[in-house]
Order: sequence, then structure tokens, then C-alpha cells
Amino acid sequence: MRVIGLMSGTSYDAIEAAAADLELRGEALVMRPLGHLSTPYPDGLRDLIASSLPPAEATMRTVARLDTGIGQAFADVAVRALRELCGGRADLVVSHGQTMYHWVEDGAVRGTLQLGRPAWIAEATGLPVVSDLRANDVAAGGQGAPLVAMTDVLALAALPGVPAALNLGGIANITVVAPGTEPLAFDTGPANALMDAAVRHFTGGAAQYDQDGRRAGAGRVDPALLRVLLDDAYYGRPAPKSTGKEHFHLPYLLEALAAAPVATPDDVLATLAALTAVTVADACRAHGVTRLIVSGGGARNPVLMRMIAEELPGVGLGSSDELGLPYDAKEALAFALLGFLTVNGLPGAIPSGTGARRASLLGSITPGREPLRLPEPADRPPRVLRITGGR
Repeated sequence: MRVIGLMSGTSYDAIEAAAADLELRGEALVMRPLGHLSTPYPDGLRDLIASSLPPAEATMRTVARLDTGIGQAFADVAVRALRELCGGRADLVVSHGQTMYHWVEDGAVRGTLQLGRPAWIAEATGLPVVSDLRANDVAAGGQGAPLVAMTDVLALAALPGVPAALNLGGIANITVVAPGTEPLAFDTGPANALMDAAVRHFTGGAAQYDQDGRRAGAGRVDPALLRVLLDDAYYGRPAPKSTGKEHFHLPYLLEALAAAPVATPDDVLATLAALTAVTVADACRAHGVTRLIVSGGGARNPVLMRMIAEELPGVGLGSSDELGLPYDAKEALAFALLGFLTVNGLPGAIPSGTGARRASLLGSITPGREPLRLPEPADRPPRVLRITGGR
């Protein structure tokens, strides 16, 4: 089955698309990646997303505009992926949409909202679309995140020791696969969320992120600010747990800076990078991680990667590219994989990773132009991901 995965993360800087041929062969899920592409959001839509995210409040009219605008933007990227990555032929599109709110109270997720109406994608491509992948897990008592854990567990299955996969998006999440125990997955805390918010604040919106970590690299970590940030109760909560920009946003940072003022913006950025490195390292140490495989936009930040390496001496640090999953396409491929499992009648959530009562089939299916025809349900779930040569 040829599947296109679409993803925009908590940094909401672009829509990522990746395509792959997927096939179940016994205990293996065989993936042949076909390539990936990235398309920035149109400026007006990106500005509307930014102005509507927590702690801002949005009207129902704005929600409707976002649902349509994001759906249309995803549809445009899907059409491009169908043409450029798939040679005009695919069987399924899987759309994560754009997370606008992740509703957490007292450590429990009450709901989660991803916008981007899938009907626009189905109409533009003619293909069925799997979307709204987090809601079923939340309804089953889970966090609805991190859903990339299924791909991580299958990809790490053959590695020795205690391997873990780390994704550095707006929020950092980790999946730990230790022998003899159930896999564990959770959000460790902010990755790029606070750093990006700080850059936009200090530059008046002229810059959106700290390119190559240059400003953080020019700054010095402020111990007082770091102590204030690390005092957040989130870090002490047991896994499974999840968080998002409804918690880690600019007013949160400004409140911390009021308690521990810092002289220069570069020092703030250095401290925020250290916050990510320390909280990631704490999670790895707590679970005896021996090898860390990194993906996501934060993997492009050499200062952040150096800080993580310094916090974890003796732990092998590498890129998901080593496993055949391009670091900047891994999440889009992960959602392609989840949609493939759904249409084959297989759960995509891991209860030990999300805290759900059971493993759920994920998502809703929007038919394309043809009558919806699903494969016969698979008789058993895969145990390992095998990646073959692609483009």
C-alpha cells in the first residue's frame, strides 16, 4: 500500500509530507520510503495559527477559518506529494493536522484538538484520508501522545541495550525500549517551544527561530533562571505524561524571567537550550538509556545537540537517519505508518506509552472519490519495522 503522511508539529513552521510503500510480511512491517518534502504555511495562515494558540482565546469563526485554511493547505501539500513523491499513484493519505490545543488537567488529558478538515484533502487527491488520530486514545483514558511511539518501538526492536528515540519538535518526546519491560513513552518538556517564542519576542517577530543555535551558542547559561524553569511541577510527574504549548508559551517564559531576570537575550536562549538538554538527560538517566536516536527540527541545532551529549556522557547519540528514517521526515512517516495500521484493522497506540486502558484503533476515515474499500483485517500486529531502500 502506498501511503502519504502529512504532519505539522507544535512549531507550526511548515507542513511535512512523506510517502512510503508499506507491507505486512509476517512479524515485520516493511517500509520503503519514497521521499519527503516540506512546505511553509502561507504567511497569513501561519499568523492566524500563532495568534490563536494558547494562552490566546479564539472565536468560533476563527476556529472555522483555521479548520478550513489548514485543511486546504494540507490538501495542497498532499497533491504535491502525490505528484512529486508517488508518481501520481497512492492508496491513502494520513493527516495529523495542526494541534491547536491539548487539554490537560491534573496530569490527565481531557481532550485534544487538531484542526485541518480532511474533506479538503480527500477532494483534492481523490484518496481516502485517515485523520484525528489522537482522539480514540484519549477516549480510552490515554494521553493521546506521543503517538510516534509505535514507529519508535518497531524501529528500535532489534537494537541492543536500552535504546530510546527522542523527537525534538516544539515539545520533546522520548520512547524507551528496555528488554523485559513494556515500552515507555512521554513528553519530557519543551524543546523548541520556548526557544522559538523567545526569538520571536526578542526580535519583534523578525526571526522565528535561532538558526543553527547561533544565539544560544553565543550566550551563557544563567543558573538562576534555569533553577526557576526546572522547578516546574511537570518534570516531577510520572510517565506516561504529555504537555504542549498550552503550558510552555511566551507568558510562561516572561513570568520566569520576572522571577530571575537575565541581562541578554542570548543568555536566555542558552538557558532554554540547557533546560531541554537537562530534562531530556534526566529522563534518559531515570530509565537507563544506553543509546539515543534523535529526530525532529531540534536535531538541526548543534548547540542543543552538544548540550545533550555533554549531559549524557557514555550514551551513544545518533540520528534516526541511521535507522533509515530521515530525521526531518520521521514524524510524517510515523503517521503514514499509523494510518496504514488503522486501515488494516490494527491498533496504533501503545497503552504503556500513553496510559490508555487498551490499545486503540486510531483515527477517522474520510472516503475519497471512490467507494471506500478497506483491506481484510490483519491477523496479527507487526513486531519489527524493516526499512528497505527507497529514494
